[in-house]
Amino acid sequence: MPIPAPETEVVTTWKVACDGGEGALGHPRVWLTIPHDAGFVECGYCDKKFVIDRDHAHDDH
Repeated sequence: MPIPAPETEVVTTWKVACDGGEGALGHPRVWLTIPHDAGFVECGYCDKKFVIDRDHAHDDH
């Protein structure tokens, strides 16, 4: 059985939180900052990818 691809979420803030979204099966909450040059960041725990929507992004840093 193939392993499902990690989830990708399009976001409008450069700083995001990830906790795995699985309740007790998740992971500790971590804060991730999306680098401006890359435009995305991946969670080190669950590999979820957060992609910035540059057209609607809030400059929060």
